[in-house]
Amino acid sequence: MANNNLSVFDIAGRAMSAQMLRLNTTASNLANAGSSSSSEATAFRAIKPVFKTVTQAPGIATVQVDRVVSSNITPTKRHDPTNPIADKNGDVWDAGVDSAAELVDMIESARQYQNNVQVLQTAKQLTLDTLRLDK
Repeated sequence: MANNNLSVFDIAGRAMSAQMLRLNTTASNLANAGSSSSSEATAFRAIKPVFKTVTQAPGIATVQVDRVVSSNITPTKRHDPTNPIADKNGDVWDAGVDSAAELVDMIESARQYQNNVQVLQTAKQLTLDTLRLDK
């Protein structure tokens, strides 16, 4: 159901919500980057949000989260027979997380979030300036 009455505040707010989800998934990935598991099947894999453009009207589009997916980074098998969760062969599986890529994603998400904060501040200032013109 399209809503053609979206304001710049609505659009920027939705973009900020999407970037906040992206930051949250990145934080989760980084928090689990050092985790290990007793099998490849149960090892943590990084998660990524998939966004979808929602066209409201010509020239007006917003974003929404379509789904959150697991990355295809394979967990790494490591021989560590002293680890209490090691399998019968003495192997553990380290999380499938690329920490460097996650940090880059975090910086990009934070910048996109800040860009939308700036859009809101500019829109607010323009609205106030327009109201002052009436006086």
